[in-house]
Amino acid sequence: MRLKERMILRDVIIKSAESYEIIESYPKNKYLPSYLVYARSKEHIMHILFAVDVKDDNVRVVTSYHPIRQEWDENLKRRKSP
Repeated sequence: MRLKERMILRDVIIKSAESYEIIESYPKNKYLPSYLVYARSKEHIMHILFAVDVKDDNVRVVTSYHPIRQEWDENLKRRKSP
C-alpha cells in the first residue's frame, strides 16, 4: 500500500489543519470537486488531496504525499513547467 510508503499518519494530517492552503482546485473532477492542499506540521511538509462531497456534507482525503522538490517551485506550492 502506497500510504505505508509515504509514512504520513492520519493524526499528522489532522493536526496540520491550521496550515492548510489550497494550491490547486479541480471543481469538475470526475466524482467530486477536489482541492490540492499544501500543509505543514512540525516534522512534515505535505500535499493532501481532498474531495468535497457537498451533497452529503463531508470531506474525504483522497491521497497525501511529500512533494518531490524537483517537480515543484521552491516553496512547494506551484508545479514547475515541463
